[in-house]
Amino acid sequence: MDGQRPRGIRLTEKQRLNWLRLIRSNNVGPATFRDLITNCGSAEKAIEMLPELSRRGGSRKSIKIASIQEAEAELEMISKFDARLIGIGEPEYPSALRQIDGAPPLLTVKGNIELTQRVSVGVVGSRNASISGNKFASKVSKELGNAGYVIISGLARGIDATAHIASIETGTIAALAGGINRPYPPENLELYHRICNGDGLAITEMKFGWKPIARDFPRRNRLIAGVSMGLLVVEAAMRSGSLITARNAGDFGRLVFAVPGSPFDPRSGGTNALLKDGAILTTESNDIIQALAPLNNIQARTSNIIEETGDDNANFAPPDEDARSLIIDAMGATPVEIDDIIRHTGCAAQVVYMVLLELDLAGRLQRHPGGLVSFIFDT
Repeated sequence: MDGQRPRGIRLTEKQRLNWLRLIRSNNVGPATFRDLITNCGSAEKAIEMLPELSRRGGSRKSIKIASIQEAEAELEMISKFDARLIGIGEPEYPSALRQIDGAPPLLTVKGNIELTQRVSVGVVGSRNASISGNKFASKVSKELGNAGYVIISGLARGIDATAHIASIETGTIAALAGGINRPYPPENLELYHRICNGDGLAITEMKFGWKPIARDFPRRNRLIAGVSMGLLVVEAAMRSGSLITARNAGDFGRLVFAVPGSPFDPRSGGTNALLKDGAILTTESNDIIQALAPLNNIQARTSNIIEETGDDNANFAPPDEDARSLIIDAMGATPVEIDDIIRHTGCAAQVVYMVLLELDLAGRLQRHPGGLVSFIFDT
């Protein structure tokens, strides 16, 4: 189940520092990070341009840029914790994750880094799982591990923890909502150490020391869906994080598997709904193994990387004010496709993307799944 290790682009230490500064700066998310590198040629140049681009986007206050000292301190803490910071173009970056839109430019990882180049299956479910749900998750995770797959989950109570424990000897990845040194929940701290010190790996896109809060968990769920080639939902209520993960997996083109359950058990409401929506009915590990077999060799790709060109001579002349007004007037609170903005306004694509970048850095643009954007009106 090992994919051919892809070639990658190794960041220099200076680049790694600047990448960290850029992604830790205000209003810079994965999509904005990519646009900045594309337009600026390097993270160093992008950092230099942030204040001007933010001002042009209409920001009334200075954008907060992560300092050299802050980035150096985080890198030092990561190293002391025996962890690593890897960029999206580097060979160790999870191959499947690299293919999704808005993949994190940087990941902090701790443990067996070789797991990122093997095919992963996500296993998620209820925190208050039933006995039968836990037994099934354990059995399937162990059998998938013996078949060569890595199991990725979110280190939560219930199904997540069961999946990790069952696959800890064959390879398991724990996706974290907080910093690499802030596993959650506290009762799974011992399990976290077993994963990192054994044949497992912990990954996160959050900064070192970050204590997870409610809004961080959907990002962790997105990591699970992005790293895996298939996602198994064992038990899930109608409104649960597991269904968010399943929705992400579907958006990323991953196979979604669901275990049927009693209509009288609310823990099966979400999984039964997934089956109605087209998820693959799963009653044994072989259902997953057979479905994933054709996909086992597609990971060894180097597309969708972020590469610095070193071209610091890009044209940053402000877009024409008439064009800027036209683009902003065309937008509203309802998410729209960028191509629709281009067609509606008649502006060149390069101009539209530059205006959107400026609005994003000024905190006036909201990005939505599927590459949609909307305008944030002053409140």
